[in-house]
Amino acid sequence: MTRFDTSIVHTRFDTPMGAMLAAASSRGLAGLWFHDQRYFPPQLVPGARAAWPEDANHPVLQAARRQVLDYMDGASEDFDLPLDLQCGTPFQQTVWNALLLIPAGATTTYGALSRGIGNAQAVRAVGAAVGRNPISIVVPCHRVVGHDGALTGYAGGLERKTALLRLEREATQQSLTTK
Repeated sequence: MTRFDTSIVHTRFDTPMGAMLAAASSRGLAGLWFHDQRYFPPQLVPGARAAWPEDANHPVLQAARRQVLDYMDGASEDFDLPLDLQCGTPFQQTVWNALLLIPAGATTTYGALSRGIGNAQAVRAVGAAVGRNPISIVVPCHRVVGHDGALTGYAGGLERKTALLRLEREATQQSLTTK
């Protein structure tokens, strides 16, 4: 069961990679999803009984929109947003926090991520936690690849994962050539 703060509000916005929905609690950004991705929160399905109220003026949601658009335009590789990861289990939160350590333009494997959190045998559980990441792009689950470097599942779709990695590699190369 997904647990979210009861003060959650949301907004929708368009990006070059498709429409996104962002959710924020009193603690920070609690969710960022492409409108058609897997593991979408039921509270954001049109007509949901327990729908979260919309608030496009929420400061965290405004900052998230601006930073995501800057990221997709190649103007920034970094996000500076307070995050609220409380919807996950302690294990999921550990994995999601480990994802934040993967630099833009880099990738890691599920096995390396498992070893990095001190649980080398938990590769499948790590994969499941990565797949359930509620804050796509900002918590960079797209930077995790298979043991052989192959692109594997991404809740937002492999096409988007490929585009996000390409975008980051190009931005990183651009940054290196201007230094």
